[in-house]
Amino acid sequence: MKRYLTFLLCFIIIFSLPFAVSADAGPKPSVNITFKGVESGTEYYGTLLSERESTGPSSAWDGIAGHERHYDYSKELWQIFADYKDADGYYFLQEVWDCTRTNQLNWTYYPPSPFKILLYFPETNTYYVSDIYERYAFDSYYTVDLTDNFRTDKLIVAEKSYDFTWETISLASRIVATILIEIAIAFIFGYREKRTLTFIAAVNVITQVALNLMLNLINYIMGGMAYFIFLMLLEIVVFGIEALVYLLLIGRFSKKTAGKGRAAAYAFAANLASFAIGLWLAIKIPGIF
Repeated sequence: MKRYLTFLLCFIIIFSLPFAVSADAGPKPSVNITFKGVESGTEYYGTLLSERESTGPSSAWDGIAGHERHYDYSKELWQIFADYKDADGYYFLQEVWDCTRTNQLNWTYYPPSPFKILLYFPETNTYYVSDIYERYAFDSYYTVDLTDNFRTDKLIVAEKSYDFTWETISLASRIVATILIEIAIAFIFGYREKRTLTFIAAVNVITQVALNLMLNLINYIMGGMAYFIFLMLLEIVVFGIEALVYLLLIGRFSKKTAGKGRAAAYAFAANLASFAIGLWLAIKIPGIF
């Protein structure tokens, strides 16, 4: 038993150190807009107009000379957007994105909601504005097809475009990775018979599918910080469930390595390993884990 306790202690030390310095102070909501139908090389700029005068560090100009904010773009461009008068009284918060090459506008730090999309094309000295939209998820994605939008009314139409396909791939990747990690830990604890590993895999399929579906829903609605908090809480619940199942049933599948102490230690080590490695992968491959 001392061998397993030593393994657990080393594991905690090794995997806890990187996270102390890598922890995020807290992700913020975002609005991500992709533009289609714009001819390659066409110069254009965009922003989100806000119902309120400020959000986070972004705010409307107070009318006092010298208080203009245009750190990442020219004063001339600032003036063009500042001169725009919205029919509904929405405010320009002095944030501008050059969409020429990326065809994207990603407001990732306290975006306004509700908001309007405003584009400016220097070549024709033309504004294009959208109707009113809101954030519908913690990270909200929209697509604007400008192919048929260059009309006399200059109204932009945005469609929700949350990438459920990618989220499904990400979900499946996390589940598979977790099962592989816990199978590897099972080998360390002496659980090597085929029927034992099949049993462990089956338990993990059930618990990890339930866990990751819940976490995906939390992330969609509440965002990354809530995801992280609930991840730790739900991991404790999963550990408890798996430990109980292993204590009660693993002896039926593994006569050579039966024993409640070993089963409890394995459940703890396996969940700690999958949790720690999952966090490390989230830092290294943030799009998937």
